[in-house]
Formats: sequence, structure tokens, C-alpha cells
Amino acid sequence: MKKSVIFLTLVLAILFSCQQQKSPSIKSIVQPEPQQPKIISYKIENAKKWLLKHKTDSNQLRIAFAVNRTDRSNFAKMDSVLMPTDLTGDIVDYLPFPLTVPYLQRINKVIIFSYRTQTFATYEKGLLMYTGPTNMGRKKDLTPTGLFYTNWKAEETISTFNDEWKLRWNFNIANKEGIGWHQYSLPGYPASHSCLRLQEKDAQYLYNWADEWVLTNKDSVVVKGTPVIVFGSYNFNGPKPWLQLISNPHAMDITKDEIEKEVTPFINEILVVQKERETFMLTENKN
Repeated sequence: MKKSVIFLTLVLAILFSCQQQKSPSIKSIVQPEPQQPKIISYKIENAKKWLLKHKTDSNQLRIAFAVNRTDRSNFAKMDSVLMPTDLTGDIVDYLPFPLTVPYLQRINKVIIFSYRTQTFATYEKGLLMYTGPTNMGRKKDLTPTGLFYTNWKAEETISTFNDEWKLRWNFNIANKEGIGWHQYSLPGYPASHSCLRLQEKDAQYLYNWADEWVLTNKDSVVVKGTPVIVFGSYNFNGPKPWLQLISNPHAMDITKDEIEKEVTPFINEILVVQKERETFMLTENKN
């Protein structure tokens, strides 16, 4: 009998030991922190020569266009362009927004446009989800800064400034002023009539990602859409600011502290509007 008990004890000990070895450590099941973007160096190259060498690599083309805040048709018209010496990274390695912003963790969704860097980013609960270039309002038609919300959208609409301009993937953020983002030509500097121009791929992404407002039958706003923050200013009298990357790879960086500073004046309103939307959607789902 004693031998049987001893044998059983040994078996249980071995099984317990094996089970402990198979159990993952806490460290292995926690989602790892996002890797930090590469530190990239830059130089000036001839646009046409570069395009001929890399015209079949879609990832490299996307990076080149984004770095120069432009699109394919305008890139081909440029004499010289800013070019990273390393094109093996992801788009986030070449644009200035941080991968995480802890201050935004309470916000389900937010879109941020930077006038200084002519770029935008989307965040979900503080995590960078998407980023790309933009061309915002020119000097005499500045894009207004501050807090906005996405309103109505249309796959294609006509500009209120010129009825010959067709705007693809248009999403309005200031209804009375007719301001929003949409696909349109990106010459590589602020050139719009107050709107936020985007590459078509980026405009379509935001079109599908952001939420529309909800209206009553009398066109009163029941709940607002996704918060949009536009901040900063652009030096129209100097060279393109991203050319500073040649001498300083961090010249265009947007820091977490900078984003916190810009969002802080609006955080309470954003959270109230967010709660109103969550409550409305919960009620709708129940009905």
C-alpha cells in the first residue's frame, strides 16, 4: 500500500512539473509594446530618375509620396524630391506621429491633422491606426484649427468653390463652412481652399473609418460623429519644413506631450459626446 502511495505521489509530482513548464509566463502572454520607428536619414534626389528606378515597388512609392506630401502625378512633375536613404520600413517610420499616446486611451476614435507637418493620423484608444500626408488650406484660405466632428459624407460631390471640381470620398467636418477632407491633387504644400486634401487611398480609408453624425427627421443633430482635431501653423514664407529632415531626422516629430497639450482643452467635451453616442447606439441596438 505504501509503495502505491509513493508511486502515485511521484507521478503527480512529475505531471505538475510538466504542467508548470508548459504554462506560459506572464511576460509571454502580455501584448508587446510597439517597436519604436526607425531613425531614417534623408537626401535630395532627382524625381524622374528615382521614379524610373522604383516605379514597380508600391511600398517604396507610397513612402516617397508621403515624405514629399504629394501624389504620383505631382511627384512626377517635381525636379527634386526628399528621399529616405532606407525605404524598407513601414509608413509610420517616415511620418511624424507617435505610435502610442497614453493620454488618448479614453477616446475610442480621434483623427488629428497637423498643419506644421502636413500629415494626419487616426488613433483608437491611444494606438496609432493609420497615418498619411495631407495638403491643407493655402495662405489666404487657411484650414481652421480646433475641434470638429465628422458630419455627412459622399463618395463624390461637387466643390462649393468651383462647380467643375469633383471631390471623391468627401467627409464634411464644418457643415456651414463646407470644410472637410477629400481626395484631390496634392502639389506638396498647402494649396486648398480650406479643405484637407488627401491621396485617394487615404481619403477612402477615412471615409470608411470615421462615423457620420445622426440626425432627426427635422435635421437636428442627435449625436455627433468622430472627433477631429486640427492644430498648428505652417510657415508659408520659408522652404518646405520637411526638408529640415536632411540635417535633423527628428525635425518633424510630433511628441506625445504635444498631442496631449492640443487635446487637453477638448478632452471633456470629446468624452461627453462619446458617451452620448455610445448610449444612443446601445438604445438603437436594443430596438
